[in-house]
Amino acid sequence: MSTELPFPVLPKTDEGKRICQVIRVKPERLEEYKKVHAAVWPEVLGALRKAHVVDYSIHFFEPHNLLIAHMRYIGNDFDKDMAGIAENETTKRWWQLTDGMQESFVPGATGSESGPGWWLSAEEVFRMEG
Repeated sequence: MSTELPFPVLPKTDEGKRICQVIRVKPERLEEYKKVHAAVWPEVLGALRKAHVVDYSIHFFEPHNLLIAHMRYIGNDFDKDMAGIAENETTKRWWQLTDGMQESFVPGATGSESGPGWWLSAEEVFRMEG
């Protein structure tokens, strides 16, 4: 009897906290949004890595002009690490550039730098490992 599985076994991906967030992109700004994200500033990526954010992607869902972000947080102090990102001057400039391309679903949200949050967090309801 063979012990080989009929499908590939993928590496375990449950390290850290999985995060999914949603925001609307303004249709007239979509191409600009894609263009700037094709060349994210290295300092912004560095701030995310320093804050223990890995495996970060953003998907576009056309029928509703949604941006769906998925990332994993592998640090030990989420609030402290997120505050570090928010204090990064280059990240603040990035947010000033990109916030105007988006419309938040978060009640009372005014931008990424302050308030109750800019991207709306989504609850994970299913996950299959490996």
